[in-house]
Amino acid sequence: MAQEAIVNDFTLRVATVNGSGSQSSNLVLATAIFRLGIAVAPKNVFPSNIEGLPTWFDVRVTPQGYQCRSREIDVLVALNPATWQSDLASVRPGGVIVHESAYPMTTLRDDLTFYAVPFGELAKSHFDAGPLRKYLVNMVYVGVVAELLGIPIESIEAAVRGQFSKKPAAAEKNMVAVHVGVEYARANLRKHDPYRLEAVAGGTDGLMFMDGNRSAALGCVMAGCTVAAWYPITPSSSLCENFIALCDRYRVDPQTGKRKAAIVQAEDELAAIGMVFGATWAGARAMTSTSGPGISLMAEYVGFGYYAELPGVIFDVQRVGPSTGLPTRTMQGDVAFAYTLSHGDTKHIVLLPATVGEAYAFAMQAFDLADRFQTPVFVLSDLDLGMNPWMTPPLPYPERDFDRGKVLNAHDLAQLESWGRYRDVDGDAIPYRTLPGTDHPNAGYFTRGTGHDEAAHYSEDAATFARNLDRLVRKHDAARAAVPQPIVDEAGHAVGLIAYGTTHHAIVEARDRLNDAGIPTDYLRVCALPFAPEVQAFVERHERVYVVEQNRDGQLHTLLRSELATHAIERLRSIRHYNGVPIDARAIIDPLVDAERAAVTA
Repeated sequence: MAQEAIVNDFTLRVATVNGSGSQSSNLVLATAIFRLGIAVAPKNVFPSNIEGLPTWFDVRVTPQGYQCRSREIDVLVALNPATWQSDLASVRPGGVIVHESAYPMTTLRDDLTFYAVPFGELAKSHFDAGPLRKYLVNMVYVGVVAELLGIPIESIEAAVRGQFSKKPAAAEKNMVAVHVGVEYARANLRKHDPYRLEAVAGGTDGLMFMDGNRSAALGCVMAGCTVAAWYPITPSSSLCENFIALCDRYRVDPQTGKRKAAIVQAEDELAAIGMVFGATWAGARAMTSTSGPGISLMAEYVGFGYYAELPGVIFDVQRVGPSTGLPTRTMQGDVAFAYTLSHGDTKHIVLLPATVGEAYAFAMQAFDLADRFQTPVFVLSDLDLGMNPWMTPPLPYPERDFDRGKVLNAHDLAQLESWGRYRDVDGDAIPYRTLPGTDHPNAGYFTRGTGHDEAAHYSEDAATFARNLDRLVRKHDAARAAVPQPIVDEAGHAVGLIAYGTTHHAIVEARDRLNDAGIPTDYLRVCALPFAPEVQAFVERHERVYVVEQNRDGQLHTLLRSELATHAIERLRSIRHYNGVPIDARAIIDPLVDAERAAVTA
């Protein structure tokens, strides 16, 4: 009996070796499917070494357009002998294996469809010996997969030429390899599996591929950032690399050729954040990008920025810790650390983008918030958002002017009998500042990380110090209404979900499946710290609220317990995912269903 076709609803995994050049081939596959109007969610899981360890690239397609990872693998391209057996075991019953025909077949499962392809022999017979051969073999599997799944060669060719747009000769060679795969599959493989791709008219119209690091870099440019100081670290490096490329294109005077941005690769992260605060003290908009280990090194300087009240934007593209951990895997592990970074009595504004569009918009907003509140502002994304390509609408050109906050110029100073750098004149806890170079004799003041009074004079007076700390916490509280507000989807159900960042995408699928299982949920996505008042109100409207996040200790759950009223805390439950790969829907559904069964029967 013929199998019922499974159309545009499966996960394809390519298992290869790091350094084999498979990234380009996998992006060609994802882009070619996207060009058919089919929503795709590519996820790259790669090791931290340069070459030799296993790497996996998943391309998920679903009718619903889910953007989260799936742990269920339907179609596997197996090209890593070291992981051949474990990769084989990862495919769910009924799945498909495209594999190197030389691999041992002693422990074959009888619930899978196998397509053996002599990739090595095909490469030897069609391509000259040399380094290029191992790269071209990847395009052979692109051709085989295209033929088996029904991707038109025109779509593959468009993706190849887009991938190698600056290397036409390379595009030609790669297309030769694609055709080798297509022709082998047509001549030797009889398709007898259910998985198909069918074009969807208009399905991806108005969308494009972009990663979060690139969109954040573009947001920095649009926000008027002219100074970046950084030290390379995975997975944040491409943010500053993209910023450099954008400044080379847009921050050069066309008449003189003079650069209008200063970008410094510092000797370490400590130096980088120091340069950022030096630049913002002088009036520039400045940023750095790093990851967890870099945040550790920045702790003292960030406290200085908080207490001296210096703007500055810090992008933290989170990876797995503690220590060096898994440097090329994803995590939401820096939330609590970043929120209170320094030596006590500090609380920072933290923005939590979930999408490429938010990485762009929050980058712009971070500079406004840093200037307005005269304080360091963190933007916390993660490796999944920062480095993986995502479907996104085009990023809109900003329409608002910059918010530079309270800056006194020479004219302002001429109207004042006196002013104090840390004086709360307006009752909003935000003082006025001047910038170096302001042409007025009263413009100067001492910037201090040590104890100081309202006039910025050195002081160890107990009452003055406490009064200053109280003003700083009032300023932090005022930011609750200024940061991006939580996004709520609510219909009066008993069960609520709270999440942030890229966990959002697994929440979307989990809610659909929970609803199908008879557990409808409401949802609040936290977009920033400090918490907006709506967060407590949402918790109070629900009997049980599950806080879902990608770290072991439930960091946001802990922050909520420390800030919400006691009667709200009792309603919170914690669901955590922390194995280094992006969270999937089952990581939410399974523990939530168990908890709901226990709650109902209690």
